[in-house]
This record gives sequence, C-alpha cells and structure tokens, in this order.
Amino acid sequence: MADNKKMVREITAMEDDFAQWYTDVVTKADLIGYTSVKGCMAYKPAGYAIWENIQKELDRRFKETGVQNVYMPIFIPESLLEKEKDHVEGFAPEVAWVTEGGYNKLPERMCVRPTSETLFCDFYAKDIESYRDLPKLYNQWCSVVRWEKETRPFLRSREFLWQEGHTAHATAEEARERTIMMLNLYADFCEQVLAIPVIRGQKTEKEKFAGAVATYTIESLMHDGKALQSGTSHDFGDGFARAFGIQYTDKNNKLQYVYQTSWGMTTRMIGAIIMVHGDNKGLVLPPAIAPIQVVVIPIAAHKPGVSEAAEAVRQRLAARFSVKLDDSDNKPGWKFAEAEMRGIPVRVEIGPKDIEAGQAVLARRDTGEKVTVALDELEDKVDEMLKTMQKDMLERARKHRDEHTYVAKNYEEFGDIIQHKPGFIKAMWCGDQACEDKIKEDFAATSRCIPFEQEHLSDVCVCCGRPAKKMVYWGKAY
Repeated sequence: MADNKKMVREITAMEDDFAQWYTDVVTKADLIGYTSVKGCMAYKPAGYAIWENIQKELDRRFKETGVQNVYMPIFIPESLLEKEKDHVEGFAPEVAWVTEGGYNKLPERMCVRPTSETLFCDFYAKDIESYRDLPKLYNQWCSVVRWEKETRPFLRSREFLWQEGHTAHATAEEARERTIMMLNLYADFCEQVLAIPVIRGQKTEKEKFAGAVATYTIESLMHDGKALQSGTSHDFGDGFARAFGIQYTDKNNKLQYVYQTSWGMTTRMIGAIIMVHGDNKGLVLPPAIAPIQVVVIPIAAHKPGVSEAAEAVRQRLAARFSVKLDDSDNKPGWKFAEAEMRGIPVRVEIGPKDIEAGQAVLARRDTGEKVTVALDELEDKVDEMLKTMQKDMLERARKHRDEHTYVAKNYEEFGDIIQHKPGFIKAMWCGDQACEDKIKEDFAATSRCIPFEQEHLSDVCVCCGRPAKKMVYWGKAY
C-alpha cells in the first residue's frame, strides 16, 4: 500500500495544476521522452503503441471508403509552395527552411513540409488526364514540421505525426460529399474507439484552412473545460486545381478542373485521450485503443503453483485480448499502481486462495470496481467488463461535456461564463468577423464551430446585438 501511495503522489492533482498533471502523466506513464531537439519529443513504446492502434483503426476505415496510401517527399520547393497565395500566407510563420545541401547553397529554398497540399497538387497535375483517372483517393502517413513557439507533448510540437488525405474529383458535389464523409468517419472513430464525444460542424471564414472553400471540424472538450480541435476535413473546390493546372478531359472531350479535398488527424489525439479520460492516478485508456487491455498480476507469487496459474490465465486470455503478465519481483501494491498509471483497462488478480476456489478477481481501471469471477467464465467476464467500460467512458465524457456546455444570450452573460465556468458556450452570431475578433481580444476565446445541429437561442448576436445568422460553439482551446 505504501508503494501505491508513493507512486500516486508523484502525479500532481489535476485540481491543483492541470498543466502539471498532464505533464506528469505523459512522463510517469512513460509515453514520451524529452530530446536535445528543442520542441520535439521521443515517442516511447507505450506512447507509440497508442498511435499504432489509432493508425491501424483509422487506416482500416479509410480503406473501406476506397482510399489508398501513398507517400510524398518531405521537402517542398519554395516556388511550389507559393503557387497558392492564401495557402502560403497561412503557413509562412510556421515553415522551417532548408537552404544548404552538404557544403553547397541550394539554388532554391526548400521547406520541410508543414502539410502536403502543394506536393499532391503538383503530382495530380502530372497524373490526371482523363475522367477515367478520377476520383483519386489518396492518404499518406507521415510527420510534418511547424515551427511552434510554445510546445507541449502531443498537443503541440515542432514535429508531429499525422495522416493527411488528399482527394481529387470530377465535380464539386463529389468533393463536398467526400469532405463530409471523412468528417463523419473521424467523428465515429472518436466516439466508438476513443470514447470521446464530439461536436460536428463548420469552421467560420476566419478559422478555416488557408486556401479552402470550407473547413469542417470535430471539436471535443477536455476535462479542464478547454476545447480541442480533434480532426478537420477541407473542401478545396477548384481553387488549388486552377493554381496548379490540374485538369482532366471529360466525357465530351472538354477540359475541366478537378475539385479537391484534404483531411487529417494527428498525434494530438493521444493528448485528447489523456485529458478526457485521465485521473489523478494516471492514464485511463479506452479498451478499444489500449495497447494492453488486460494485466495479470499474481498474488503471493512465491507460493507453489501461483506463477504457473497466472501464466495459464495469461495464455487463455491472450487468445482474445491483448494481455501482459506482470511477473516482476515488485510487490502487488506497486504493480497495481503501475498498471493504473499506464491506464490498463482491466486487472486480473490471482493468488493461492483464488486458485483453491477456482476464481480470480477482476478490477476496472476507470471506476476501481472489483468483482470475483469463476475461472471457467474468465474470458467472457473480461470481455463483458471491457465492453461495459468502453461504453461507460463515452457516456461519462459526454455527461461531462454536456454539464460544461452553457448558453449565453448577451455579452455580459458571455463574459461571466467564459471567466468563471470553463467549457463550451453556445451563443448566436451575426456572421461578422469583427465580433469574432472582439470576443478573442476580450476573452481569449475563439469560435470552435458552427454546428450542423443548429439551435435558435435568440434573435440577436451575442456580441453586437444585430440580427443573428447562426448558433456557434465558442470556447478557449488548446
């Protein structure tokens, strides 16, 4: 028990300092390591394994919609980046440049990709000729570099991992359909796999992706009441196609410009998992994404038959779940605390008395609930516990979000809520960017999205009092 308490004390309570709690969790749970490269982190096995599971599940879902994986260069010539004016202006402050190769100065600067729209456009301009070549449904898994001033593990780093989908279509309608399809895919993934509820909607003109006709987003709420943009899908229209000359010959033998989309999700979702589900003992991983779903811990392992029984349990469970046997020489209390720190969903305890009674003890990571089950029912009971935990975690996160979503009908209400009640604020908006700017300047809050599910909260804009056009989710964000 003493070991257990000591390990827990090493994590700052989230109620005392949420930022420090987050840092403690990512380091104590062994997810990342700091490196000599400022603003960049090392993904340790426990952290990278979560990303591998995210990648595996997203990749499967992408491919079910016809998407194929490709890979583009990491470098982008400056002349290529500048072909789409809005795009280059949007990313210019974050671009890292390569100016020399070996001992020689390069004839043209090359940027380390912050995103790959221009590379895909250049490729499509050469690869697409006829309507028979469409649609192009491509995705790449890679890293990108954005020279952030302030960094935080997973949430914001100078190099991070992501996937970026880039598609080309014959019509604007097909492109819009793909844009919404991928947004819904992200939303379903977050809710079904990560147990994170999301708000689906469209970004305002001010917040949309540089060069896009429209940007759609899923927004989630962290435990501290801050929002996190969790996935975006962009409708490019034919703007990039015109800038890069991406044309095809239609069925009437006439040249037409393609319509494009782009969509992405990043390793910041690991940060989202931590901040939505974690507690003061460490990580709480949803079973569907946990690299290790079950840990088996022998009690009094030095006694005859205990280690053998624990290994037999591991082998049985391994046929259906991802399982680890903790047969280290640490005390059970320390093992319990470590398993909790790492967020392993279910713990199985088995000792001499359990063996004699033909049973084992199961413990849930999220609630701490313990139940005794017969060994001949072990697999089914573990499966039942994992499924219940996955469902409960989503509902708990949804309840937290809903309880921290407020309505403001005038500017005084808005200011009081944003300063004293962290969370989402639903409020009407006139559509004028000046009101967005004022809210950001006064309260450091931004429009998160114009939700697809609109509500009529009042007739006037929360900021200026003029006639309202849309209901918007607002909040402070990571």
